Amino acid sequence: MSIQMILAPLFVQVLLTLGVMYALAIRRFGAVRAGEVRGPVSLREPNWPPGALQAGYNYQNQFELPVLFFVLTILAIQTKHADLLFVLLAWVFVTLRVLHAVVHLTSNTIKVRGGLFIAGAIVLTIMWVIFIVRIMLALP
Repeated sequence: MSIQMILAPLFVQVLLTLGVMYALAIRRFGAVRAGEVRGPVSLREPNWPPGALQAGYNYQNQFELPVLFFVLTILAIQTKHADLLFVLLAWVFVTLRVLHAVVHLTSNTIKVRGGLFIAGAIVLTIMWVIFIVRIMLALP
């Protein structure tokens, strides 16, 4: 498996995080310009309008489950356990993260968003369990 194939899903996750960050900036700047901020926000007070809050919460969310994905990808590369199954599951995870972000930033339908989050968490758990088993079985 080439390093490019292994890292491609990670790169998409990074681009997703950056995209959400810019969406957050656009929504916040727009809210400030439109006078929609309802009070102080410098200490994370929730005084932003709903669209800016959605983007802010989604941006925070990009540093939750994806951190475990980043660590796992690096470990899988370093231990040479990043095979086709790993890459396929990585793509499933990242696709679910992209869909989760799209729903979170648009309709914010909690049933759909929650289902996508749980599905991503399950895929990531499977990836970690496979990795742990492979590493532990490889020990003398």
